Amino acid sequence: MAGTKGVDTVDIVIICLYFVVVALVGLWSMYKSKRSNARGYFLAGRTMTWWPVGASIFASNVGTGHFIGMAGTGAVSGLAVGIYEVQAIYYVLLLGWVFVPVYTSAGVFTMPEYLRKRYGGQRLRIVVSVYSLFLYILMKISVDIFSGAIFIQQAFDWNMYFSTVVLLLFTTTYTVTGGLGAVMYTDTLGSFVMVIGGFVLMGLALGEVGGYEELQVKYMQAIPNTTLADPTTACGYPRADAFNMMRDPVTSDQPWPGAVIGLFFMGTWYFCADQVIVQRALAAKNVTHAKAGSVLASYLKLGLTFMIVLPGMIARILFTDDVACVDPAECKRICDSEVGCSNIAYPKLVMELMPSGVRGLMVAVMMAALMSSLTSIFNSGSTIFTMDIWRRIRPKATNREIMAVGRLFVVFLLAVSLMWVPVVQSSQSGQLVDYINSMQSYFTPPIFACFAMGVAWERTTEQGAFWGLIIGIALGVLRMILDIIYPAPPCGSPDTRPAVVSKIHFLYFNCIVAVISLSVTIVISLLTQKLPDEYVVGMTWSTRGKRPLVPSGSSRKIVPVSEEEDEEESDDEVDKQVPRWKKAVFWLCGISEEVDESSENVASIKENPKWQKFVAVNALIVIGFAIGINVFVW
Repeated sequence: MAGTKGVDTVDIVIICLYFVVVALVGLWSMYKSKRSNARGYFLAGRTMTWWPVGASIFASNVGTGHFIGMAGTGAVSGLAVGIYEVQAIYYVLLLGWVFVPVYTSAGVFTMPEYLRKRYGGQRLRIVVSVYSLFLYILMKISVDIFSGAIFIQQAFDWNMYFSTVVLLLFTTTYTVTGGLGAVMYTDTLGSFVMVIGGFVLMGLALGEVGGYEELQVKYMQAIPNTTLADPTTACGYPRADAFNMMRDPVTSDQPWPGAVIGLFFMGTWYFCADQVIVQRALAAKNVTHAKAGSVLASYLKLGLTFMIVLPGMIARILFTDDVACVDPAECKRICDSEVGCSNIAYPKLVMELMPSGVRGLMVAVMMAALMSSLTSIFNSGSTIFTMDIWRRIRPKATNREIMAVGRLFVVFLLAVSLMWVPVVQSSQSGQLVDYINSMQSYFTPPIFACFAMGVAWERTTEQGAFWGLIIGIALGVLRMILDIIYPAPPCGSPDTRPAVVSKIHFLYFNCIVAVISLSVTIVISLLTQKLPDEYVVGMTWSTRGKRPLVPSGSSRKIVPVSEEEDEEESDDEVDKQVPRWKKAVFWLCGISEEVDESSENVASIKENPKWQKFVAVNALIVIGFAIGINVFVW
């Protein structure tokens, strides 16, 4: 097999042009956005229309981990991994129709803030804030950096750390300076590039193998020359159910009951209770735009199975010995990993198959995916730390301090991300998607229970939500530790792991943890005193839109929560004689002493009936497409 082609001069020109356009979009959004206060920086002033909301939700979700991981799993086991994207459509729509109206009614910036207002007290807010930041590093930042480094190594033959530092510095810069507005507008550009480039590659790849019918035949024949000696192990051989999404509930690598039920808990957390995604919907100017944005994101996600998984399967056909290697020594020679080389499927297809110029476009696609995902995580992590942790430490922090701390925390996340790269590099098993989904299965069900019960059931109490969360986290940590102590044996070797690890698929374990967390939440809530109306009215689905109540006997004025926050953020008057260099720095970072936190831009749950129906019809259409895909690959 010939070595992987590198980028040429035309490719480099295309890549540089892309970066110039991204920089110009970032500068334009800096000029357009109000970045001098918390709402402007963290929620883009709540003025975003449906198209940047939808594009940003899509781009924030789809990072290099998708292109590298999903294509790699498609190369190894076929279409089944696509069910994660098809099922996700339902949960993106759930965000717009169920959760956003509640969050908007509650008047919150962050998800931990919602917990504080819904349940009272601070311990849930603090635990979820710290836990969310931990998950960002564990499941998001580390994965995107690792997968991005794989692609950059294939494309440029650069040192992984050098290329990663360059990209992270670039993305961090316009995240720090522009806030959510800059992130969402650059996400919109990135989404356009990703979708167009992804479908171009899919078309070229399908043409290379002769179409979908030929793909079905040739994939089953893509067996590497270096398969293990014992053919009964099936190591290196394609799965018999490679073209099915719904697989055997007991013996398969992705049991369909676990996928259908387990993905409900994972997907609802990811799209409806995770700061990275929800923050984009909360930036919409009203609920209708948030719904329309979720519909747009759903339409875009319909294509991921075709533009990522199918090319991964085609890469196995075209580069069988490299992508599908199973012999540890051979894999080490090919991709410097003894556990497999499936993660190189997508970048190898790009570098070997695409013509000059278009190849540069696809490298830009990967960079767009990496930057879109990382900037979203940096901005959301900064929001959580600033609004839920720092303001708890310093409740009287000035507007300038809040803005400065938010930017500095992005730099902190950058530093932690760089330090985590060697850990990810040494701990990856062959399949990146399995790592991501197993971590989500272990850790997301208790957060799902905490938010879903708060939104759906007025009787849920703080004690019930807290102990449901803590017990679920403990179970997830226990399973993760067991997985580390008892790693999966190499293909063909006997499995001597404990039954709880070897027999209970992570999707089933996800369901078990969810049932336990929900049960604990319900039981303890019924055994504890009902919360006062101030923690319920306006905070649940059945009471959405109603004004939050004030405790009896309180003289506090009833105002939207956002206006209360504004009062806390007002600053003292500053000396007008500020040096010009200081003014320039303040403009670049969006720091200003002029605080305009009027409530006129606070999103409303009221909707125009005509557009409400139009958006609902489109939601039904995209659901129909999703059901059709499920039936097609059953």
